[in-house]
Amino acid sequence: MPTIRYVAADGSLTELDADDGSTVMQVATAHGLRGISADCGGACRCATCHVYVDAAWADRLPPLDVDEDAMLESTAAPRLAGSRLSCQLPMSAALDGIVVRLPERQ
Repeated sequence: MPTIRYVAADGSLTELDADDGSTVMQVATAHGLRGISADCGGACRCATCHVYVDAAWADRLPPLDVDEDAMLESTAAPRLAGSRLSCQLPMSAALDGIVVRLPERQ
């Protein structure tokens, strides 16, 4: 079972186990993790599940598609090189231990 490491804006760390195929957003919301609103429920329509993925994981992520790229232009926090929507990041063994940083606001 892969693990996700969520780092809040204040630096606190929460580690959660994920089922294969569940998204980084689904795991966070299922556990009531603060910092990921997911207003659209994972439909890639709201950008309230914005996270910053550490650069060490970038080459293991699915490619950024056109819809996600467009939604990242409307995030409440600044878009950075590691910006992704957590609803678009399905978990697998290849992502075991992934570190995602939560922005100060969604």
